Amino acid sequence: MGAASAIVVATLASYVAGWIAGIPFLVPVLNTAASFPFMVAALRRGELRVAIARMLLWALTMGVAATLLSYARPAQTDRLFLRGEAYRTEMFAWLMTGRGAESSPRQFLPQHARDTAVFAGFAVLTGGMLAMPMGAALMNYMGHYVGALAAASREPALAMVLGWHPWAVVRVVSFVILGVLLSLPVLSKLYRFGVDWQATRPLFALAIAGLIVDVGLKALLAPSWQRLLLRVAGW
Repeated sequence: MGAASAIVVATLASYVAGWIAGIPFLVPVLNTAASFPFMVAALRRGELRVAIARMLLWALTMGVAATLLSYARPAQTDRLFLRGEAYRTEMFAWLMTGRGAESSPRQFLPQHARDTAVFAGFAVLTGGMLAMPMGAALMNYMGHYVGALAAASREPALAMVLGWHPWAVVRVVSFVILGVLLSLPVLSKLYRFGVDWQATRPLFALAIAGLIVDVGLKALLAPSWQRLLLRVAGW
C-alpha cells in the first residue's frame, strides 16, 4: 500500500475508532495519529512538498469523512465532534437570518486572527503535535455543519458541495501549508534532518496570501452565499 492510500485508510480508521470510543477529545488525537508519521517520513527525506501534499490529502479525507458521517448521523456527531453542536447551531442561525459572524468582518476578523495565532503557536512550539489536533477538530466541526446541512436540505448533494464555502477551503489549505512549515524547527531538531529554508519562502508566501484571500472572499461572498445556501436547503 502506498503512502497516499495508507493515509486515507488510517484516517478513516481513526473515525471508526473515535465513533466506538465515543470520546470527543479523542477523535482529533486519533485523526492526527493517522497522518503525523507520514508527514515526518517525507520531511526526513527532504521532501517538503510531498509532506504538504500528504497533509492536504489528510485534510481532504477528514472533510469528506466528517461530512458524510454527519449527513448519516447528525444527532450523534453533534456530540462526537468537538464544538459540533455549537458550530452547527451558529451556522444554521446565520443561514436562516443572514446575521452572524460569518457575514460580519468586525466579528470574524478577530476570530480568524486568534485562531491563526493559536494554531501557529502550537505548530512552532510543539512541531505540529498540538496544531494538528486543533486542525483536525476544525475540519470535523466544519464537516459536521456541512453534513447536517445536507441532511436537512432539499438538495443534499448540492448542499454538501456548496456548504464547504470557498473561503473556508482556502483557509484549510493555508493552515495545512503553514502548519507543516512552522513545525520544521522543532521536527528538524527532534528527528535530525536538514531543511532547505530557501525553499520554504514561496510556500510561506502562498500560505499568507491564502489567509488574506480567505478574509477577502468571506467579506465579499458570505451574504450572497447565505442566500444561495438557503435556496438549496429549501428552508
